[in-house]
Amino acid sequence: MKIKNTYHKVGRGMDSEQVDGGKDTSIGSNVKLLFDRPDGVYCFREKKGRVYYVSEKILSLANMVNPERLASIGTCFGKFTKSEKFRLHITALYHLAPYAQYKIWLKPSAEQQFLYGHHISKSGLNRITENTPQYQGVVIFSTNDIPLGFGVTAKSTIDCKYADPMATICFHQADIGEYIRSEESLM
Repeated sequence: MKIKNTYHKVGRGMDSEQVDGGKDTSIGSNVKLLFDRPDGVYCFREKKGRVYYVSEKILSLANMVNPERLASIGTCFGKFTKSEKFRLHITALYHLAPYAQYKIWLKPSAEQQFLYGHHISKSGLNRITENTPQYQGVVIFSTNDIPLGFGVTAKSTIDCKYADPMATICFHQADIGEYIRSEESLM
């Protein structure tokens, strides 16, 4: 599903493929569920390199505001780097977690290490979704199914079974600890 690629006062319309980033994201084809929600139609908008997830109702109201005075609109999902690659922000976690195709659950002893920005080793792994490929985007959960952050698998599910206990299973990308560590740069 694609969104109209039109220009509005608040920013450029985004394709789902541009934000989704292809096959290495954690929600895959479930990205369509982000747009057609029971509470209305939602879309992505870019403003100054950052991508926002916003309802079309709020977007129409924001078009009445001078763009120079508008700091942000909706939820910041991430930003484009200088090399035009999309990087997710932790603020997108609660929108993406329910639709995640690939998940990792951590042991309670490994949760705090992940929240400090460390990668996940096999000794901290509680469960992993079956048939998760290597270098796949995943959503990290606690044992109580609380979303903790994002990562990229370093090994596939099959490789995890035979890996050394200290081997890195998942590379850290973002975690909810960033709300405290990086509160100035999240907006």
